[in-house]
Amino acid sequence: MRCVVQRVSQASVSVEQEQVGAIDRGLLVLLGVEQGDEQRDAKYLADKTAGLRIFCDDQGLMNRSVLDDGGGILVVSQFTLLGDVRRGKRPSFIAAAAPERADELYQHYCELLVQLGVFVQRGRFQADMQVALVNDGPVTILLDSRKLF
Repeated sequence: MRCVVQRVSQASVSVEQEQVGAIDRGLLVLLGVEQGDEQRDAKYLADKTAGLRIFCDDQGLMNRSVLDDGGGILVVSQFTLLGDVRRGKRPSFIAAAAPERADELYQHYCELLVQLGVFVQRGRFQADMQVALVNDGPVTILLDSRKLF
């Protein structure tokens, strides 16, 4: 699993001009599920995301997590994170998990975040979504469960 984590002062996602998820201060997570990913990948990324110390403490140092800061997480499925452009200029998405499996692990990741105590909002899986955000910092972190295992 891969994700792009952005510290935001606000973020929202809409489908057909209807807002389906929104947060104020917190994290926007774009999440891609790869073939062969398992529940342990979702657990690793959920734990890592919730614990990322990318919010500033009283001294201005990045020492606080979204849990410490009381923010929320907006999670948006993003299979294009698995796009491979090593050959040619048109991305290949062959590494992306099948939609049924990807949705299962996407939902599992979100539920794990909720279990950790995070306020979670979601996009709509497989929908054409419009994501709006104000990146705070900017702070953007890339996470990949395959870099661990």
